[in-house]
Amino acid sequence: MAQKIAFITGGNRGLGFQTALDLGLNKAENIKVVIGSRDMSQGEQAVNKLRSAGVDADVIQFDITKPADYQDAYDYFNSKYGRLDILVNNAGIAGGTFPGEGPEHRAADVPMDLLRKVFETNFFAQVELTERLLPLIKKSPAGRIVNLSSILASLQLHADPKSPIYNAKSFAYDASKTALNAFTVHLAYELRDTKIKVNSAHPGWVKTDMGGESAPMELIEGGKTSAALATLAADGPTGGYFHMGKPLPW
Repeated sequence: MAQKIAFITGGNRGLGFQTALDLGLNKAENIKVVIGSRDMSQGEQAVNKLRSAGVDADVIQFDITKPADYQDAYDYFNSKYGRLDILVNNAGIAGGTFPGEGPEHRAADVPMDLLRKVFETNFFAQVELTERLLPLIKKSPAGRIVNLSSILASLQLHADPKSPIYNAKSFAYDASKTALNAFTVHLAYELRDTKIKVNSAHPGWVKTDMGGESAPMELIEGGKTSAALATLAADGPTGGYFHMGKPLPW
């Protein structure tokens, strides 16, 4: 099997690192993992850990908030591999603490500068990066795009007083991930006649810097959904919203 090339944004720690590890250890898929890291020293440390675990990995300087880095990423993959097989849009911000009580969690008085910042990072940047790299993904025999969403993006569950997330609202973060889900649906539709699959992943509430220590899931479980969607078979779904192989309500 020809080697697949994967790019994971924010891959030097947390869910991104775990996804890189899961993909790289899946020897049946033969994946070369490239992680994007804002801090190259932290990125090099992460790559050394991946390589020590037996993963074929590299790192590039990448900050999701800097559009110039999108072109640099394109140039890197284009010159080195001529294509990109897997894009995991993992980088993102919470915009507040979880769980929290501050105005960033409330629709009635969310600070507009914070709302714009969260949307710029979690939505606009993801769309712009994907559009920039899409010509390379189209050169893959079977491209896969995974957008890191959250169960907190589900409007159906947020509207249901009986749902487990009804009282777990964080407006800025939730709305940005709902918008990202819309991008998943629309891009999958536009690519429906290609072999590219686009899906949203809810990793679960995981013990990370963003998720906090009160999260019920361990990090080792957190990358499984993204890794599975990144390696879907030809008959796998596209335009979906999943957690551990099960669809979530929009």
